[in-house]
Amino acid sequence: MKSPTSKGALAPNSSFVPPHERLHRADLPSGTLDLARFLIGTLLLHPLDGEVLAGRIVETEAYGIDDPASHAYRGPTKRNRAMFATHAHVYVYLIYGTSYCLNVSTEGEGVGAAVLIRAAEPLAGIERMRANRGRPGLRDDELARGPGNLCRAFAIGPAFDGLDLDVDARLFLGDDGARPAVGTSVRIGLTKAAEREHRFYARGSRAVSGRRSLSP
Repeated sequence: MKSPTSKGALAPNSSFVPPHERLHRADLPSGTLDLARFLIGTLLLHPLDGEVLAGRIVETEAYGIDDPASHAYRGPTKRNRAMFATHAHVYVYLIYGTSYCLNVSTEGEGVGAAVLIRAAEPLAGIERMRANRGRPGLRDDELARGPGNLCRAFAIGPAFDGLDLDVDARLFLGDDGARPAVGTSVRIGLTKAAEREHRFYARGSRAVSGRRSLSP
């Protein structure tokens, strides 16, 4: 894995995939909070129809062990089984009957926990993302802001549930050495364990979701 080479605000969006190394399971911390922080600044990549949809992850939320706000809190079910897989598996679920959300499992086999990917800054495949959103007037930083919008922009749906980010070619993580300054806050839109500061975000990124007061 590349060593971090930069700090502070992320670089402006470009129209190509930056040179990077693919991240494998061995490169990722296995603790929920550690992985939620680590993912800020890494790349999310989805090869699709001869191009690559790529973005820099700028916002995550951690849902760890014994967290009453976690889908895994009451144990494994058919819906949340991917949360109980070895870390670096994908968990995709439907929210409000309209939007999919992308998560990454974070603990060992049989332990239910995950990180929600809330937002990304588009880097490549931007016109495809805009078409996927069906909103031609959206700015680049609006395309993947919020977990439902991120899945729409990146064309991520239920077929990705259970995918292994370590080996699968359909979706994977990358590292180009960029490391933004990371802020923390309470999570967004929760009533249970709402006081926990388990949200992480890239300071200065316009693609971060939620109230501006949560991301100073």
